[in-house]
Amino acid sequence: MLLVACEACTSTPAPRADRPTSEPATAPSGPTSSPTPTSEAPTSAVIRSRGGSLLVRGAYPRVASRCVRYRRPRLLARYPGTLSVKRSDDGTLALTVTLPFGDYLRGIAEVPPSWPRAALEAQAIAARSYALATTGWEGAEGEPLKTPICATTSCQVYRGIPVPFDPSVRRWFAAVRGTSSEVLLYGDRPADTVYFSTSNGQTYGNDEVFGSAPLPYLRPVVERDDGASPVSHWNVRVPFDDLASFLHEAGEWPPNRTISSVGLAGSTVTVRGEGGSRSMDLTTFRDAVNVWGPCLKPGRYPPSPLPVTLPSRWMTLSSNEGAAVAVGRGWGHGAGMVQWGAYGKALRGLSASDILAYYYGGLRPQTYPEPGLIHVRVVSGLASIRVVPSRPRATLDGEALGSHRVKITGGDELIVTTRP
Repeated sequence: MLLVACEACTSTPAPRADRPTSEPATAPSGPTSSPTPTSEAPTSAVIRSRGGSLLVRGAYPRVASRCVRYRRPRLLARYPGTLSVKRSDDGTLALTVTLPFGDYLRGIAEVPPSWPRAALEAQAIAARSYALATTGWEGAEGEPLKTPICATTSCQVYRGIPVPFDPSVRRWFAAVRGTSSEVLLYGDRPADTVYFSTSNGQTYGNDEVFGSAPLPYLRPVVERDDGASPVSHWNVRVPFDDLASFLHEAGEWPPNRTISSVGLAGSTVTVRGEGGSRSMDLTTFRDAVNVWGPCLKPGRYPPSPLPVTLPSRWMTLSSNEGAAVAVGRGWGHGAGMVQWGAYGKALRGLSASDILAYYYGGLRPQTYPEPGLIHVRVVSGLASIRVVPSRPRATLDGEALGSHRVKITGGDELIVTTRP
């Protein structure tokens, strides 16, 4: 997946990657299935791919929105393994995929597969170590990993099999395969190998970023190799009229009041204008601009090639000719491996082991037992999903699906139907 590596892709486990009765799920018996009477209707359904994969299309509930050109988000993904669909108390659906640990790693989408091999291998080892550390894995080789992991930037991004399939992803598959069972260990346990996209010229200790106890392998280092990142240096101009709208929608500025100046001191932003003066922390200010910019002015925000309008807290903020001007560097939380730095170091000829040792206090890969199966919470909050198995051997709640497709709808009841 060609992308700028995700902001806050990982975090430390502490402080830091996620019913009313219903119609029972049934096996296919024609164009649509008929509920089988039971004394208690289920609130979940399980679809097993049995050697193939499952193409999943999901729809979210309709919501009122103030956004221009609002379109309901949709899920389009392909997963190997077993898909568990559960109805939540609010009637929405949550999806969990259970699959072999190696298949999970192959579905990680953190860096472009076109990157140099050493950078991909470093990312694969970091992703493997992070998954085992954050789930508390202590089992023997091949045992199932009971603790689930999320699929978002709150853990690390898992996308499954690319849709449509991108042949270049095989380079990432090769990096996962070539580093099989390789993990960074600290005290005989997998290290919490957090990572992020792009620095401001250095990394920070985990205690500075997450407030957790200092870890000797997550100490600050100088970064000089991530200059190829599109967010290595950035400059954004937000006209005061736009800024007033964004802050108002976020509840931080009164309606119909102009802004005349902004300033940043430490981590506090001060906004002045007809509405008087308002002070807020930088995170609140960034969130208002990053959320409401693309919502209210989708053609203007975020400005290309930035992933979000204000990518990081490493910035200055000033006023110039009727606009707020942000000049900054980097994207992400700031601790551990810099992904674009790994890219630059690989271009300079460093091996995956050397790259990892630089960022993680000299730790180098060692072999360590891998789990057999892992549970991945891929998405929640869906109104309905449609599932198309790639092979006729798939099953629905233990019954053969054959060539049938499955539709699952939430709401007051869980309704499962099948059709050819």
